[in-house]
Formats: sequence, C-alpha cells, structure tokens
Amino acid sequence: MAHDVVVVGGGPSGATAACELAKKGFRVALIDRLGRTKPCGGAIPPRLIKDFDIPEEQLVAKITTARMVSPTGRKVDIPIENGFVGMVDRKDFDPFLRQRAVEAGALLVEGTFRKITRDADGNPRVIYRSNHDGQDHELSCQFIIGADGARSQVARQEVAEKDETPYVMAYHEIIKSPLAHDQADYDPKRCDVIYDGRISPDFYGWVFPHGNSCSVGMGTGIEKFDLKGATSSLRKTHGLQDCETLRREGAPIPLKPLRRWDNGRDVLLAGDAAGVVAPSSGEGIYYAMMAGQVAADVVAQALISKDASLLRKARKVFLKEHGQVFKVLGAMQNAYYRNDNRRERFVSLCHDIDVQRLTFEAYMNKKLVGAKPLAHLKIGLKNLAHLLGLVSPQST
Repeated sequence: MAHDVVVVGGGPSGATAACELAKKGFRVALIDRLGRTKPCGGAIPPRLIKDFDIPEEQLVAKITTARMVSPTGRKVDIPIENGFVGMVDRKDFDPFLRQRAVEAGALLVEGTFRKITRDADGNPRVIYRSNHDGQDHELSCQFIIGADGARSQVARQEVAEKDETPYVMAYHEIIKSPLAHDQADYDPKRCDVIYDGRISPDFYGWVFPHGNSCSVGMGTGIEKFDLKGATSSLRKTHGLQDCETLRREGAPIPLKPLRRWDNGRDVLLAGDAAGVVAPSSGEGIYYAMMAGQVAADVVAQALISKDASLLRKARKVFLKEHGQVFKVLGAMQNAYYRNDNRRERFVSLCHDIDVQRLTFEAYMNKKLVGAKPLAHLKIGLKNLAHLLGLVSPQST
C-alpha cells in the first residue's frame, strides 16, 4: 500500500487525525481541496488550547464576557471567571493545523474527493481530482477517515444509512472591526449571542470579535429563510452596517451525531461528517478535533491488530465522554428555541449566577459540572417555572 490511511478533508478534525497518525509513525495522506473557509464563530475553550497545544499566535482575540440578548432587547452580560475563551480565524487556523500534520509526516494532497473504489483484493482506493492538473488520481490505502464535513460524500457512499441528521444552515459575514470612536454596540472582548426570532426563528445570531475583524452571522434550520437579510438586520442593530465586509460564507452544520460512523470494513467518519457539533451552541471545533483524535487512535489499533471491527469503537468512545453533554444541550434547544416567548425566558434564566457559573465551567472544561445540591435544585425549579409559564418571561 502507498499509504496506511487516507484522510479526506483537512479541517480541524481531518488535520488532527492525520497529525496524530503521522506522529504514531503511520503513512498518511491528507486530501483537501483548499481555498475554502467554513463559516464559524471561531470560539475555542481553554481545554482545547491545552489539549491540542494551540500557540498564542493563533488566538486573534480573548473573550472575557458573553452577552445574551433577548427578543425584547434585554441584555445579560455573563463574565467568564478565571479564564477566557480564545477566538481563532478559520482562514488561518485550518492551514495551521494542516501544516502541523505535514510537519508530523503526513502528505498533503491538494484536490477534491471523487469516490472510493476497491481493487481485486478488496483494498480501498481513494479517487480525487487534483488541483494541479485537473485530472483524476488515486491513492491506495488500508483505511479511510472521512472528515469531509456536513453531508459528507464519504459518508453518503460508504455508511449506508438514511441521513436523518437535523441541520442548521449557518451564514456569516467577516467584517472589519469598528474603531473605538465608532458608535457601534461592540466590545472586542465580548461575544454577543442574539436570541431573536427576527434574526433566527429556531437558533441564534452572533457577533464574535476576531481582533481586527469580526464574525457576524446566524443559523437556522428553516428552509428559504433570508440568511443575508437577517445578518444585515443584525449588523444594523449593532451599528456595524458601515463596516467593510471582507468575506461571506455559508454551510450546513449538523446538530446530532450520526447513528453509525463506520462501514464495518475500512471507512470511519469524524468531525462534522459524524455529526459531532453541539446542539444549542453549535460549537464544533473542539468536538471535531476530539473526534479526529479518537478516529486516529481507533484506526491505529485497527492497523496494528488487522481488525476492522475496532472501527465501531470510535463512536462509543466519543459519546461516553461527551454524549451526556449533547443530550442536555439538545433538550435545552428543544425547550427554549421554539419561539420568542421561550427565548425570552431562556435569557431570564441567564441572570442566575448559578446558571452562569455552571454553564461556563461546563463550556471551559467540556463536561457537566457538579454543584451544591441547592444550586441544582434552584436552577431546576426556575427552569420548570419558566417552561410551565408560571412566571413572567422577564422574571429573573
């Protein structure tokens, strides 16, 4: 075989998988078409920075406050205690991760995935169209990791299950950050999350600082919703309509892990291709990189043992660590994102100091956090009162 593993897709998940496998001494090829930047707020928690050794120069901003904005315009500022949320720009972050994989020993192949074939002995071959000559070429290997994003072509061909994953279409505009003397409602150290049905009928809008630039966007699962119009409205309400637009990007984001991640033979999915984006928040970078790391570990075991049945371990390992968080976030999205009355109540809950602490401790450390029993009881009772409509939506 020319390669032990071919990784399709060079985003955070694929680049991480390729890097980890190359560091283990395996022959790895990483295919990416390059030249495309995924729409992404760019937030990464301290745990990601630590676990994946992200250098300081990749952080374009450090966020110390999150602001929740309700449909009626109420604002709740939540300080991020004992730390910060790092912000990266995907146009620079993804190439950094790919280059790190190359430095570890992976071969970066510039091209577009076409299909998977198999030789007479059943060994897989990845067919791709080269960026350089526009012709189809093939890479032979033992295993394939499909990290080619939402609605993955690898998944469509090899993991033969109906795609029932719920998707949100995300759209954002990268703009130049306003100057300090501008009248914009903007703080370079604050992320704004806007819960307003006029901006998004079923998800949220955002204003995320990126140092000299800023990501302004929204997401929705409603077909034919005016993404650009909603983003334009969001820019106006924040005083950002006159800022120069640097680029526009849109893409689907899955909000539920696929029921199956492998074909039982030689293909394993990771990242958005496997559906590992957190419900409610839409956070994907950390979970994508974790899924890439898990995929690399499992494929390495399969290569050594010659046992393809080990591929099914990847989903189990990932969900054992993060499945409960996904369930809680999914329940929260189902409960509070359905209409503006519920969104107003959700922002009211964010006034509670225990809610704030538990939310950001969970975000920063990527696990559900224990707290004093009375704190959990208080949060539970407030949550129930809002869902049953026993208190005013503006009640704190």
